[in-house]
Amino acid sequence: MLRRVFRGKFVAALWQAFRNGHLNFHGDLRCLAQPKTFAAWLRPLFRKDWVVYAKPPFGGPQYVLQYLGRYTHRVAISNHRLVSFVDGKVTFRWRDSAHNNEQKLLTLTVDKFLRRFLLHVLPKGFVRIRNFGFLANRRRATLLPLCFHLLGAVQGSQVEQKTSTATDSCPLWLCPKCGGPMKVIERLTAAEIQLRSPPGLLKAAA
Repeated sequence: MLRRVFRGKFVAALWQAFRNGHLNFHGDLRCLAQPKTFAAWLRPLFRKDWVVYAKPPFGGPQYVLQYLGRYTHRVAISNHRLVSFVDGKVTFRWRDSAHNNEQKLLTLTVDKFLRRFLLHVLPKGFVRIRNFGFLANRRRATLLPLCFHLLGAVQGSQVEQKTSTATDSCPLWLCPKCGGPMKVIERLTAAEIQLRSPPGLLKAAA
């Protein structure tokens, strides 16, 4: 069973750390510095049933990418989660995972809100994403085209060019007035549309 394997590996690593002199004992634990005493202390651990928490793996590579994408390609809090800023207090939406991901509101002072936000800012000199191998910065320009060549694949720029050409030719993305191509600049929720609407439209909607 997994817990027995984990128990054996853990205790063996603990004994190896002791033999290598990586463990320090102070106060009432000084007696454990003796090899025989430490061995006697370890022996009962094999007779205990360890509890090892194990859960099923992620739901596939697509789920892993979505999970990591929230931390690598997004800011700490997106604009649509900000509800209001009144009297020096910020109110925003958050998801309570302990209660079926229920959407709730939380109000914090500016100082507390900024403190939480800055916890997600990397210190100076740290990089959020590091690429290695053929994606490393100093070798990417040389090795990435070679990878495409060996795989017999079309490079990204050519694929993007074909995609943009196909998109521009689609009638749904052409301006009904001048016939020119349209591009998505920003997507707004229903609440954001009401906030940005002129006063006359807001009164009419009310």
